[in-house]
Amino acid sequence: MFGRLGAPEIVLILVVIILLFGAKKLPDMARSLGKSARILKSEAKAMKSEGQPTAPTGPAPEPQDQPAAPRTIQAAPGDVSSARPVAEPTDSTQR
Repeated sequence: MFGRLGAPEIVLILVVIILLFGAKKLPDMARSLGKSARILKSEAKAMKSEGQPTAPTGPAPEPQDQPAAPRTIQAAPGDVSSARPVAEPTDSTQR
């Protein structure tokens, strides 16, 4: 009964959605839905890789004379408004 949706039913559903929410709010809703999907995907990927041991894939990088650029922490993927610099810990054992 409800298993088969044809083109006319899908068009009718889309028209009802546009009438309910209005054409102005639909792009914002789609944008926030996409952002939520990206966050969910990255979290699922992180959970999947959390249980696996990390193995080095190549030789260790050699230290360079140039200082590294400061790292930043982001609240969510793509969220640049809440990024903040991270202070790197200093190693006092090396001179």
